[in-house]
Amino acid sequence: MQLSEKQKRFLRGLGHQLHPIVTVGQKGMREAIVDEIKQALLSHELVKVKINISEHSERDAIIANISEATGATVVQRIGNTALYYRHSQKKKEPIKLPKSGT
Repeated sequence: MQLSEKQKRFLRGLGHQLHPIVTVGQKGMREAIVDEIKQALLSHELVKVKINISEHSERDAIIANISEATGATVVQRIGNTALYYRHSQKKKEPIKLPKSGT
C-alpha cells in the first residue's frame, strides 16, 4: 500500500505513544515472529517492532523482509524500531487515514 506523506505523518503521530509489540532478537527473523506481527496487524493495524541486531545492513534487510512478508507498509524507522501499518477489515474501528495529498 502506498501512503502519502500526509498519511504517514498522521500515522507517525498515532504511533508515537505505542510500545513495540514484537522484538526480533539476535537469531533474526523466524516464521513465528512473522506470524506474531501478522496477528498484531490484524488486531491493531499500526504496530511497532524492535529489531535488536547491531549490524545496520542486516537490520535494514529484516525491516524490509517484515514488510514484504506481512504486506505492511513501513511508516517510520528510527534506530532499532520500525513502525508498520496495514489496513485490517477485521478491526472494529479501523484507523481512518486522511485523504491522500499534501
